[in-house]
Amino acid sequence: MSARSWLRRARRAAARRCAGDDAGSALVEFLGVSLVLLVPTVYLVLVLGRVQAATFAVEGAAREAARVSVAADDAEQGAARAVAAVGVALRDQGFDDDPAGALVLRCSADPCLTPGAEVAATVEVRVPLPFVPSFVGDVVPLEVPVSAERVAPVDAYRAAR
Repeated sequence: MSARSWLRRARRAAARRCAGDDAGSALVEFLGVSLVLLVPTVYLVLVLGRVQAATFAVEGAAREAARVSVAADDAEQGAARAVAAVGVALRDQGFDDDPAGALVLRCSADPCLTPGAEVAATVEVRVPLPFVPSFVGDVVPLEVPVSAERVAPVDAYRAAR
């Protein structure tokens, strides 16, 4: 066997070995890149979905709490109805927060349902971040506060009680 033919065979064998080294690495690279991009994207969708649900809940709860409060016969009945409305709105979006603790009612006049006065309802819910361990609480916030406020006027022609 001549040196020239031996050199050709060695080159062909080396070329076959080099071509075979990449077999399967494209799949590994695809899986690696997919995980690096897919996991944060799925987490972001989960968090944003929950924050959006909280936004819907507090907006509806504040609106209804202010509305039912000014439509009540007296301030105590209005506050009770507002707490009930907040509870329904929060449960509707899957939140188990205490409605009385999430709601703050403020009146612009004393007594509260004076004709021409305004009642402001503020509702706040804290959305916990999923899958965040508690020991990272010093570095990363573990929950996102979401709040809304609505103001409803008391009917100016309402009979003072």
